Amino acid sequence: MANLRIKLVKSLNGRLDKHIATANSMGLHKIGNETVQPDNPQTRGKIAKIGYLLRIGFEGGQMPLARRIPKRGFNNIFAKPFESINVSALDKFSDGDVVDAKALLDAGILSSCRYGVKILGNGEISKKLTVKASAFSETAKEKIEAAGGKAEVI
Repeated sequence: MANLRIKLVKSLNGRLDKHIATANSMGLHKIGNETVQPDNPQTRGKIAKIGYLLRIGFEGGQMPLARRIPKRGFNNIFAKPFESINVSALDKFSDGDVVDAKALLDAGILSSCRYGVKILGNGEISKKLTVKASAFSETAKEKIEAAGGKAEVI
């Protein structure tokens, strides 16, 4: 039979007397006390009673609950983040220009472009441009084409 590592993480001050007695019967007297108990129905019953005060470490060989649940969001280590600019920034170029990552860097609109550029649809564009980028939002594509330009995905 497996054992459970149980740690008291909340204070017993102001708790019900029977909850304090249950914690004391498990050898948990102060915050930070840790004990190893057998994984049996009696121990599980005590944990069910005062579980809001405890942190359970070992769960009998299965992946512990603290490691099963997601922490804060998801971070894809293989993601290639695009630099994003709005359509309104493209008004700096003259009518008929071809706008790509190099042109955006030369114009000072982007400071760096490692993986590509995504054009977003915030703002308005009044010039006819050929825009070459890694990705476009739907509204950005519509606005560029409405102004008479072309949106090309490279």
